[in-house]
Amino acid sequence: MVDANTAVRPAPPLLPALGAMTSLQALVALALFAPGVVAPRAHIEVWQLSMFSCAVFAVGIPASFWGGGFIARMGSLRIASLCAAAIVISMALASLGSTAALLAAGLCLGLAFGPETPASAALLSRLVTSERRAFVFSVRQTGNQIGAVCGSLALPAIAIWLGPAWCYAAVGACALVAILLFERLRPAYAGKSAPLPQLDLRARLALVTGDRRIAMLALASMPFSAMQVSLNTVFVMLGTRELGLSHIEAGMALACAQAGGLVGRLGWGYVAMRLDASRMVLVVIGLGMAFCAALLGLDGASLGRTGQFAIAGLFGLTASGWNGVFIAEIARLAPQDRIGETTGAVLTASYAGLLAAPALVSVLDGVAGLGAALFALACLALCGTLALIWGGHDRAKQ
Repeated sequence: MVDANTAVRPAPPLLPALGAMTSLQALVALALFAPGVVAPRAHIEVWQLSMFSCAVFAVGIPASFWGGGFIARMGSLRIASLCAAAIVISMALASLGSTAALLAAGLCLGLAFGPETPASAALLSRLVTSERRAFVFSVRQTGNQIGAVCGSLALPAIAIWLGPAWCYAAVGACALVAILLFERLRPAYAGKSAPLPQLDLRARLALVTGDRRIAMLALASMPFSAMQVSLNTVFVMLGTRELGLSHIEAGMALACAQAGGLVGRLGWGYVAMRLDASRMVLVVIGLGMAFCAALLGLDGASLGRTGQFAIAGLFGLTASGWNGVFIAEIARLAPQDRIGETTGAVLTASYAGLLAAPALVSVLDGVAGLGAALFALACLALCGTLALIWGGHDRAKQ
């Protein structure tokens, strides 16, 4: 892999790479959440948000699945620069305001969404010891919450005072700055260019199906991802339509959820590292997100403001806090010379959940409301948790 040239020179420092890849995920999160956060002011409907999300994930799935080879060829930080460039173009398209422009923005954003996590896994796994991997990967995954919290607090105010187009412009400007950062760091982490690995479709699928533990992680990640994207994209709409919150209050509640996710990604990673029990931590997280989603979906309006904000924080702690432990577990189980490819292949299953969730939520919203959609997702998350338990039992027998 490009980022592993330790035989020729000392390994470059971890912190700059960790900061850069965390910043990349924050940018992707900002861009992904922007339409949902500004939806009430921009008059974007739930079906349009679903269309945008589906477009992102439809492109993100193949970009993740096949991206590992390009990471090996070009290097993680060059991929990061290309991802940031895709964000700039996506936000420019979204600012046009039409449904067609929003669709095009989603398709373009998928080119950034798909490769960014495999690129981070390929780079960071070679800069960190196995004992610290779960915590370091969890720190990196806080980029999602950093971007989401900033977006939840800043974008509604920008949309109200200046207009939705300025929200997209702010995200695009941040991405331009990030390109300069990634390109400045790139020479320190670049090695000899590697040929594209000759992995066909069957070989890539075998990276997932060849190990039952990895296969169960992939299966469980589908409903977990569906829950997470639904929290991020429609929570503001749920708050304003069914929980009795104003637009600003709903944005603050979402910020509480994302702050909970930030704490969760660090906290769960630390617990997994200390106990050496990543799968059990994921089981606890799955049970927690199912409980919170069911409670908000069935009886969220009766909780009161304090209860709603508290459950939102707990919801984010679980539904947005699982990713770091999950990615670290993939890196631990994957063949060490195929971490980028294995991560991308497993994330294909995760992204399938992301792709299906908006359509499912849109259909259920039209039939029974967003609360019912959230309860259905809670049931699916419980099924994913059972898959993790079954996979852990299978490992114990082995």
